[in-house]
Amino acid sequence: MSADVIPTAVSVCEFICKSIVSDPDAVDIEVDGDDGRFELTVTVGDGDTGRVIGRRGRTAQAIRAVVRAAAAKDDAEVDVEFAD
Repeated sequence: MSADVIPTAVSVCEFICKSIVSDPDAVDIEVDGDDGRFELTVTVGDGDTGRVIGRRGRTAQAIRAVVRAAAAKDDAEVDVEFAD
């Protein structure tokens, strides 16, 4: 599915993830879902998974919260998952 459906949420997620990791070019975000409910699957480069998840998942939870808030502008519900 294209990121054109929820552009604000995808761009916010991409910006945050690329700002955190050491290899920003390796960040890839896949969008899946429909009918106002979407899932963003974030894939990062080798060794950067720990950076986006953080200690006890706090960074991941913060990213999810900010992206959900941004998705409100797109009139959608978004869940963010981090692929290994």
